[in-house]
Amino acid sequence: MTRKQRIGILISGRGSNMVSLIEAARAPDYPAEIACVLANRAQADGLTKARAAGVPAVAVDQTALESREAFEAALDAELKTFRVELIACAGFMRILSAAFVARWHDRMLNIHPSLLPAFKGLDTHARALQAGVKIAGCTVHVVRPEVDEGPIIAQAAVPVLTDDTPERLAARVLAAEHRLYPHALSLFLKSQMRTAGANLDDRQVSVNQEKALFWPPLS
Repeated sequence: MTRKQRIGILISGRGSNMVSLIEAARAPDYPAEIACVLANRAQADGLTKARAAGVPAVAVDQTALESREAFEAALDAELKTFRVELIACAGFMRILSAAFVARWHDRMLNIHPSLLPAFKGLDTHARALQAGVKIAGCTVHVVRPEVDEGPIIAQAAVPVLTDDTPERLAARVLAAEHRLYPHALSLFLKSQMRTAGANLDDRQVSVNQEKALFWPPLS
């Protein structure tokens, strides 16, 4: 059996995508194990959920540190303590510096609640409804210094209904995220194994694009 790679999950709140990754990693044939969960807020609900699941969980409280550099140094130190090989951002609501992203180049993923490159940033569901789109969704991508930029690994589509509100659409997209993130992480890790860690082109991830880019739409 191929060795599982050690994943560190970064969260800021309830950690629902974190839970989906933890559950997926329990499968013997899943290519990842969750080494730790780190939160930038001491009161993040996901910390309690991670500990209940038997995963080490640590708060690196951004309010207790004097600078962005100090926070990122503390975060990096925890990742090294748990021998993390790849970071999965799962509702991590803090922009990381270009220097931090560079240290983890091609080793940090993020999930965003839109079909990137559409609707980067916040308030994605309200903006999608205002724009009148018929299909929304979510994206897992490799992190780059720019917000919500980077090679796309996989996407899941969610139809927009005529009576949707931002809250209703958000709930259905979140359900899709819970299925997409474990799928995309597995694809990415298996691709890395094949390419022996070669740098990714900023426009393409070295996985089977036909299968990975457009995951079957979810209702």
